[in-house]
Amino acid sequence: MTNPAVQPPASAYFITPEKEATEARTLAVLVDNEPGVLARVIGMFSGRGYNIESLTVSETEHEKHLSRITIVTRGAPHVIEQLKSQLDRIVPVHRVVDLTTSAGATGESRPIERELAIVKVAGHGEKRVEALRLADVFRAKVVDSSIEHFVFEITGRPSKLDKFVALMAPLGLVEICRTGVAALSRGKEGM
Repeated sequence: MTNPAVQPPASAYFITPEKEATEARTLAVLVDNEPGVLARVIGMFSGRGYNIESLTVSETEHEKHLSRITIVTRGAPHVIEQLKSQLDRIVPVHRVVDLTTSAGATGESRPIERELAIVKVAGHGEKRVEALRLADVFRAKVVDSSIEHFVFEITGRPSKLDKFVALMAPLGLVEICRTGVAALSRGKEGM
């Protein structure tokens, strides 16, 4: 008969590995505006099994043929550092800036982040009135309407858009289109 007060030694098989906390990071990547560059940058993330939560890209300097890619991803700090150094090694990449950490290093607050969403809501009666009232509170503009629906345009931090969409869901949310995050660091320094 075994003594219930005496426990056998813990097996290494039952020890769960500690997972490092993940955090959202906003990366700005300045690249040559050439065919295939975006695919190479995105392929680096997918090849390593990392998701991109938001992606925006556009030519920013027409004469120099440069584009800026803004990527929001999530990972452990050391993994993000590895991703940044691997991005830096891709030939058409000129510069990689972690806007999230560069803001903290200069004493400034988080980067300025904005996103645009177009939100379609269909409803009648009180739900229609409530959708208009909430749109006013969130400073969303009506860009299309009929007696059966509204299409709102809203800009702001991603968290603001998330709240607006959540409030519109029970009021007849039909469809959402979001642009992805555009971000700049605060202060006088540029990329």
